Amino acid sequence: MKAIVITQPGEPEVLRLQDRPVPEPGHEEILINVKAAGVNRADLLQRKGHYPPPPGVVADVPGLEVAGTVVKCGQGVTQWQEGDAVCALLAGGGYAEYVNVKEGQCLPVPKGFSFAEAAGLPETVFTVWSNVFQRGRLTRNENLLVHGGSSGIGFTAIQLARAFGAHVFVTVGSEEKGRACLELGAKQFINYKTQDFEEELAAEGMDVILDMIGGQYFEKNIQVLRPEGRLVYISTIKGNRGELNIMQVMQKRITITGSTLRSREYAYKQALAREVQQYVWPVILEGKYKTVICKTFPFSEASVAHQLMESSRHMGKIILINDR
Repeated sequence: MKAIVITQPGEPEVLRLQDRPVPEPGHEEILINVKAAGVNRADLLQRKGHYPPPPGVVADVPGLEVAGTVVKCGQGVTQWQEGDAVCALLAGGGYAEYVNVKEGQCLPVPKGFSFAEAAGLPETVFTVWSNVFQRGRLTRNENLLVHGGSSGIGFTAIQLARAFGAHVFVTVGSEEKGRACLELGAKQFINYKTQDFEEELAAEGMDVILDMIGGQYFEKNIQVLRPEGRLVYISTIKGNRGELNIMQVMQKRITITGSTLRSREYAYKQALAREVQQYVWPVILEGKYKTVICKTFPFSEASVAHQLMESSRHMGKIILINDR
């Protein structure tokens, strides 16, 4: 098979198409013929040598989400059979024509979705559900602030929060990105290049904040949170450190939390997949959610796809297509 390999840590040009043996599925694993794979910022970090995969996962082939067809089932598989169309959450290895994954980390491709659209679901939907709804405990009529509103995660958070009756506010880097967020259901956008979100949202107040920025946003987040507010971190693009006013956290009874998904144990991912299928898949099947695809690239142009993501000019998902 062909796979996109990180030949050495570095810039996008280190991604090369190489021949690799087709893997054999192990116990409770299925082998997927990958039709499309999502591109995520974690892939960029892995390419640069900053985010190695967990032990036992192929180290030089990135890719955390795919969609394709089941071509072989390992021993103990009960959920799937050959020919099933699935999308899957991976710990790595998705930039390849074939990949193994535990059966419990897979979900059926929603009716009416292309493989490209389905490949953009697992990483964002699993991340948003586990952080906004499980850890952040977002409920109907609450206010949610999403930093990075026009990212794949942002577009997912907007649509799912709106589907469950919450009000969504976002920070973005341009008016165009802000308008795209409004079209998906956001109530208000703040252009962080020209506005201060703390000033803009102080009177409104937020119940939950989903932050992938970190750094100096920390103190501002604390300021705009309402009493009993929840601040949830999923990345720290602008730095890992911020100054904490402990008394303010105590007075407002704020919960500060966060998580990473890649290294979590299989039992958790399996349970999360079941919950996503129970609560999110009906939203998708009712037409209340869509994968917003910015652009697709053939596997052979993975380096160009990474360049686009690093430019931050994109809105929504970037998808690699297996064109063989």
